[in-house]
Amino acid sequence: MNTVKNSTHQQHTTTDVDHHHRTMKKISSMFSTLQEKLHKATESSSALSKGTISKHAAPSGCDRSHTAQLFFEYLLVVSLKKKRGGEGYEPQITYQFPKREVMGRLQREEEERCMKAVHLFCFPDGINWAPLTQYSSETFSFVLTEVDGSRRNGYCRRLLPNGSGARIPEAYCIISHMACFGLFSKIFDEVEKRRQISKAMIYPFMQSLRESPLPAPGNTVKITSFIPEYGTEVISLTRPADSWLEHVDFQTLFSCLTDEEVLLVFAAVVLERRIIFISEELSTLSQVLHAVAALLYPFVWQHTFISTVPKVLIDVCWAPTPYLLGVQKNMLDLITDHSDLLIVDLSTRAKTKFIARIGDEESILPAKLKEEVLLALSARKHNACTDEVNRLVSEAFLQVFITTVGHFSQHFKRCGNGRQFQKKSFLKAVEPKTHLSFVKLFIQTQMFDLFIRQEEETKSNPNGFFHSKVLEYQERRKREKTKTFTRGFVV
Repeated sequence: MNTVKNSTHQQHTTTDVDHHHRTMKKISSMFSTLQEKLHKATESSSALSKGTISKHAAPSGCDRSHTAQLFFEYLLVVSLKKKRGGEGYEPQITYQFPKREVMGRLQREEEERCMKAVHLFCFPDGINWAPLTQYSSETFSFVLTEVDGSRRNGYCRRLLPNGSGARIPEAYCIISHMACFGLFSKIFDEVEKRRQISKAMIYPFMQSLRESPLPAPGNTVKITSFIPEYGTEVISLTRPADSWLEHVDFQTLFSCLTDEEVLLVFAAVVLERRIIFISEELSTLSQVLHAVAALLYPFVWQHTFISTVPKVLIDVCWAPTPYLLGVQKNMLDLITDHSDLLIVDLSTRAKTKFIARIGDEESILPAKLKEEVLLALSARKHNACTDEVNRLVSEAFLQVFITTVGHFSQHFKRCGNGRQFQKKSFLKAVEPKTHLSFVKLFIQTQMFDLFIRQEEETKSNPNGFFHSKVLEYQERRKREKTKTFTRGFVV
């Protein structure tokens, strides 16, 4: 934890930390029980580490630079195998690349920690599978966070392997430090194309990918790959220019919810509440949850985040702390307590989108702010590409933070080698005053507290785009005030 320069701030932060530790102790206790469940359910020694419960925390400094610069760390094949006794299936990792025998000792130990729960997230919908003749492949993602705060992203493509007759789906999973859903979806398209020819065709392609340099945001890398009957192909992989939108597709969110409904969800997320999303599709859950978290930019969700909750982990819904969870609709009946929850049904045929609500979601954001966001969102074009939609939506919600707390940078006081935030002067300067009740609630969140602490203790500019937008807004307001004053003087 960063050092706090201000004694009053330190007391407040210590209280938050103590509360956080007590909360985590409760969750750790709960997960000890879940580990026993998992052990019994899988009849193996693979227990789910508490680090698997994911938080959108800043990547830890312990992330190794050589792995952080790779496209991916591991490719896994997860298959469904008949359980002993013949009742149901259980997911098992049946192949991984690179293989364990080529790893060093430290890498093997790291790999063992990482792999403890991956198979569950590839098949979170339980063990009740039956052989199928048709199955539409789907892509989804999840986050693995270690106890030390380091984070990996899991990308999964489930598909039905080639063959005749009924067969069981299998999953291909990529573990990477990089968060870029669209890019890995394109990689999976190449994986699936090769899988339909032969499983052996996948690994040369993945080896070429792993040896390729990770492009900077906005840049492209080209992979050369040979496929029988297709010949040599050149595959171009481009990272989005806006790094905070690499993992996001807002179009899925707005295809499930109206603009007004998204605003209600945003209001609840901003105040760090307990929120569960329901859908039949794993891809919908993962894309919507990552999109909702991205609406918070430049702030970062600091609490439990599981885009697809495995059935064995459904008890996490009873955790007392804030969370963003994705739960498949066939498990909705397992969530029996709806108190202090926002449960959002993303299904297209849902009779009501909000299964449970606290009831104050409409009054959290100032009315004028909501009108401005809705007006900005109405500018979306039906034929707009993903990048255009992402930029428009992100900036529409970014404006909420610019107009309410964007003046934060003017309220730091020099203290030693750092700065300390002046909360009283900051609150006094909130304009218009109709924003004040919202700002008072928002500055109590962990995401705001972490943001301010990072700003206090760094001389760099970690949120450059946000800062530039704040300056644009402030300059525009100055010009408007000058024009108003000049008109009044002329009159």
